[in-house]
Amino acid sequence: MTNNHAFSDAEKQAVYRAIFQRRDVRRFRSEPIADEVLQRILQAAAHAPSVGYMQPWNFLIISDGQIRKKIHDAFLVANAEAKEMFEDERRDAYAALKLEGITESALNICITCDRSRFGKVILGRTHQSDMDLYSSVCAVQNLWLAARAEGVGVGWVSIIKPEDLQEILHLPENVVPIAYLCVGYTDSFAGEPELKTYGWLPEILLSELIFYDSWGNTKNER
Repeated sequence: MTNNHAFSDAEKQAVYRAIFQRRDVRRFRSEPIADEVLQRILQAAAHAPSVGYMQPWNFLIISDGQIRKKIHDAFLVANAEAKEMFEDERRDAYAALKLEGITESALNICITCDRSRFGKVILGRTHQSDMDLYSSVCAVQNLWLAARAEGVGVGWVSIIKPEDLQEILHLPENVVPIAYLCVGYTDSFAGEPELKTYGWLPEILLSELIFYDSWGNTKNER
């Protein structure tokens, strides 16, 4: 059967290239991102799927140096706490990792979720209340892939206490931070994820992640 909805081979290759070459970037150049490029990236993020078409996200663009220093200071506190959660050689390996580019990247973007948008009852969220959070994460992924296609690096900094982000960025009570991103041009995109290169955790093969019809069933009866 002919599939008239499929992309051309070149278009498919471009989509898969963005997916497979996306990287969590930690090292940045400081030159600014052109407004039209940033707008394309944000437009892609805003076209993420959202349950009930709730569109719960906002994009807080942070270029102010003093605000970024406060964020960086909050990272340093959280990172010191995180380091102590590991033991022995693992702690030393953790300490050697570069885990942010908050002050050196062209800008930071905090993607948030407004948990009160469009009221209390939302189609598709009636029995799974966290669907607004999951929808916002889809916006993060869209932004990341669009940025990669534009040659712009993105690094997700998760080692920050959410309450610190709430306070520093003056987020309303009903708005929660989903992702704090460092965004900017970089000298290179690594051939594979850095943590994979460092051997931080083993790669899980796709064949080990697929079950059929019920949990743990690895046999496809079709």
